[in-house]
Amino acid sequence: MSQTWVDPCCFEKMVTIRRDLHQHPELSWEENRTTDKICERLKELGISYSRSKPTGVVAEIPGSIKSPYIALRADIDALPIQEETGLSFSSTHAGVMHACAHDGHTSMLLGAAELLSKEKELPVPVRLIFQAAEEHGDGAKALMEAGVLEDVAMIFGGHLDRHYAPGSIIISSGPVNASTDTFDIEICGQGGHAARPHESIDAVVVGSLIVMSIQTIVSREINPAHPSVVSISTFHAGTASNVIAGQAKLSGTIRAQHPEVRKHLQQAIVRICNSIAQLHGAEIKTRIYEGTPPVINTLEMANYARRAAEKVVGEEGIGELYTANMGGEDFGHYLEEVSGCYVRFGSQVDGKEGYPAHSSKFDFDEEALAVGASYYYQLVQTVGKKIQEKELANKE
Repeated sequence: MSQTWVDPCCFEKMVTIRRDLHQHPELSWEENRTTDKICERLKELGISYSRSKPTGVVAEIPGSIKSPYIALRADIDALPIQEETGLSFSSTHAGVMHACAHDGHTSMLLGAAELLSKEKELPVPVRLIFQAAEEHGDGAKALMEAGVLEDVAMIFGGHLDRHYAPGSIIISSGPVNASTDTFDIEICGQGGHAARPHESIDAVVVGSLIVMSIQTIVSREINPAHPSVVSISTFHAGTASNVIAGQAKLSGTIRAQHPEVRKHLQQAIVRICNSIAQLHGAEIKTRIYEGTPPVINTLEMANYARRAAEKVVGEEGIGELYTANMGGEDFGHYLEEVSGCYVRFGSQVDGKEGYPAHSSKFDFDEEALAVGASYYYQLVQTVGKKIQEKELANKE
């Protein structure tokens, strides 16, 4: 199947790189060997590059005009997970695994780099972004602060997805990833003897009311058509069975696909905690930590992506997200600054459909590497010509 999209040598190289990276996964901001391997391959291809600080790579391929650029982005970091896939090229680093396909994203973009480097002239210059620390949530912002989006007209990226069959590209307009904010709640009540609860302000009771009240935000305050999540994931309180806890700490996550819903969820948590503090006479400190914004594809950018994808998988190979994706992706930071589109590459492995991303048994069909590399190549050719025509028309 892979030979339909790229030549066998290019595909074999992508697979080799993917498996090497999979065997040597590195956590966010520690991707030193991964960065070295990317640089080695770019050097082999004759593509100029610069290392990011502390890890990651930004490379450039010139075009017929000096600017603006089309940017293509891949993430390169792994997760703190002990691998249980049984693959012959399983991780050799205890407790670290490429369980979110970033090894595939990296090799896929290197495959696209090879295809693009073989062209005598590209319509526009291309910036290849091999980004560190996506899982940490701050890799994109660090690169943006370093100027990676300077002179960039559009940015494109994608994610291998085991929900969809190999040979498919999933392209949707509107929200395709949720925001990823977190919060913590600190309750200061009054400890006391469990036999005399009237002498205390029970932090467990206060915390329990907060847990149950927060569950009503999504169900009663948010439009059901706008997917959103508020989950309390930790609750720590108490030291003994006969002691009423005076202190408690809770933490959780907030997910939303629309900016206005995101803001409402944040404000509602603070409002509920303040009201419960007054109700029980407790002191409650609520802290909201903003994470990555939602990833939102505009209709125009999604249509650009579809035109390129049609040349790779045909109209029948293009699909749309069939369910809301509440996972986060720091690609959203890029889209707050420039236009772009984030897609998904079908990579389902028969018999392993039940192993999602971030699972210790996660794997993907490597045929998708060829699809992704060819898609990125076609994006540059298809969208690049549109940008080139526009720039030339502006100069006339």
